Amino acid sequence: MPELRDTPDGGGAVSFDLTACAWIPVLCGDGMQQELSLSEVFARAGRLRRIVGDVPTQEFALLRLLLALAHDAVDGPRDIDHWAELWADPDCFAVVGPYLAEHRDRFDLLDARAPFLQTAGLRTAKDEVFSLNRIVADVPNGEPFFTARMPTVERLGFAEAARWVVHAHAYDTSGIKSGVEGDGRAKDGKVYPLGVGWAGNLGGVLAEGATLRETLLLNLVAGDTSGLHTGDGDRPAWRREPCGPGGGERTPTGVRDLYTWQTRRVRLHFDDRGVHGVVLGYGDPLTPRNKHRYEPMSGWRRSEAQEKKHGQALVYMPREHRAERAAWRGVAALIADRAEAPQGKDAPAALRPGVLEWVARLVTEGELERGLFIRARTIGAQYGPKQSVIDDIIDDHVDMAVVLLHQQDRVCAQQAIDAVADADAAVGALGSLAANLARAAGTNPDAARSAAWERGYGLLEDPYRRWLARLGTADDPYAERAAWQRQVHREISRCGDVLMSRAGDAAWQGRIITVKNGTEWLNSALAGKWFHSALHKSLGVPALPQTPDDGTAPSAHTTAEAHT
Repeated sequence: MPELRDTPDGGGAVSFDLTACAWIPVLCGDGMQQELSLSEVFARAGRLRRIVGDVPTQEFALLRLLLALAHDAVDGPRDIDHWAELWADPDCFAVVGPYLAEHRDRFDLLDARAPFLQTAGLRTAKDEVFSLNRIVADVPNGEPFFTARMPTVERLGFAEAARWVVHAHAYDTSGIKSGVEGDGRAKDGKVYPLGVGWAGNLGGVLAEGATLRETLLLNLVAGDTSGLHTGDGDRPAWRREPCGPGGGERTPTGVRDLYTWQTRRVRLHFDDRGVHGVVLGYGDPLTPRNKHRYEPMSGWRRSEAQEKKHGQALVYMPREHRAERAAWRGVAALIADRAEAPQGKDAPAALRPGVLEWVARLVTEGELERGLFIRARTIGAQYGPKQSVIDDIIDDHVDMAVVLLHQQDRVCAQQAIDAVADADAAVGALGSLAANLARAAGTNPDAARSAAWERGYGLLEDPYRRWLARLGTADDPYAERAAWQRQVHREISRCGDVLMSRAGDAAWQGRIITVKNGTEWLNSALAGKWFHSALHKSLGVPALPQTPDDGTAPSAHTTAEAHT
C-alpha cells in the first residue's frame, strides 16, 4: 500500500517504496501466487519457484532487474571461486537487505526528485498526459477479447504500474513518440523512431533452476568470464545520476548497466489511489550490433548483410525467436559449443547465449553436478509493422541436464542435436508425401505439405522433450539416440499411413505429372513407396539392419517435385 511521508512544507506526499511494498508477483514453492517487495523476494528466494509477470516479457525484464541488484549487492561474482561460495551459502543474498536500505531513496516509485526508473518533471510543451495504454503491453494489440481492459487502461495500482515501467524500458515499441521539453531530438513536438526497448531486440534466454535462488545464481555470470565485458565502473541505473529529458548514445559499462538500461524517459501521473496517466519519450538508444560482449542473455548470429552495410569485418546480431518454431527444434543454438564452429579465418556463424556458456563452464569445472537439471527458457517479443506494436510474445523452454553443456564431454549434446536432425528428416519426408498425394489428386501441394509439417512436428514435440530430459542421465547416449530414431520412425510412419488412407480415389488412380526429364505417372502407391524409402534411409528400418545406400533409395527430401 502507498504511504504518506513527511515533506519540508509539512503537507506530506504519497510514497511507494519498492524495497518494502509488495509489487513483484512470485510463484511460491507450494504453488500459491503472491506479491512481494524487493527485500522479501531476496530473503525468500530459496523458497520461491520463480517470478510470474503479467506477460512473459515482464517476467524476463523483472528478472534482469533482480540480477542487476544481485550483481551490485554482492559486488560480483568476481570469478568462479566467488560464485562457488555464493552457491554453497544458503544465505548468499543476505547482503541485499542492507544494500537496499542504503539505496532506498532511489527505489520510491513516486519520489518527486528521483522516482524509480523515471524522470522527474518530464513534460511535453503542451503538458499532455497520455493513456496508460502506452506502457501496458497486452497482447495481441487491439484485440479487445483478449483483455478486460480494452480499449483503454484508465488506472493502475502502484504495484502494477511499477512492473510496467520496468517493462517499458525493456520492451517498449518503436514509432513516433512525443517530444519532451529539453530533448534536442524533438522536431515539431515529435521524436522519430529510435528503436524498441533494449530487450525487445533479443531472443531472450535464461537458465532456470528449481528455485528463484538457483535461477538468480545460474544467471549471475562472473566478471572474469571470457568474451564478456565488465568494466570497473559498472553500476545499475539507481547508482547513476537521475536521467534528464532526452538522451544519447553511449556504450554500456557491463551487465549491471545493461540490465537497467534507460531506453525511455517516463513519468507517471498519479493520485493517492493509483496511477492514471503517463508521459513517455525516448531515452538512451542502443544499437544491437556487436553487443554480444555485453549481453549474455541472448544467442547471436553473424550477419553478412550488416557487415556489408557498415563496412565491418565481423558483425553479430541477436538471434531472435520465431513464434512458429518451438524451442526444442532450435536446441542446437542452445547447446552447440562455440568450439565446434569453423576455425581459422572464418568466425563462428552463431554464438550460443552467454548464460549457457557460463553454465557450461560451471559444469565443466565441476562446480555443478552433471545430472543437475535446468530449464532453458526462451522469451521474446515479436513486433508488427515498423515495430510500432507487439504482435506476439514467445515463451518456451527446453528441460535438460547440465551435462549437455559440458565443454569437454560433448557426446550427449551431439546426440541431442542429431536427434532434432532425425525429426527434421522424418517430418520432411512426411511433408513430401503429403505434397505428392496432393499432386496425384490434382490439389494444392504447398498447403498439404505445410499442414503435414505442422502435424509431424506436433507429434514429435512432447516425445523429444521427454527423451531429452532422460538423455543427460542415460548410461549409453548412442542407445538412446537409436531408441529415438525408432520412435520417430514409428510415429511418422503411422502418420504417413493415415495420410495415404485418406488421400481418396483421385490420388489412388493418379495422374501424369511433369518432372525434370519429361513426365511420369504419380499415384498414392508410388508416393507411399518414396515416403517409406526416405524414412528407412534417414532412420533405418526398425528391428532390421540399416538399409544399404546403393543409390537406389531416395533421400528424405527426394520427391517427384525434386525432378521437376
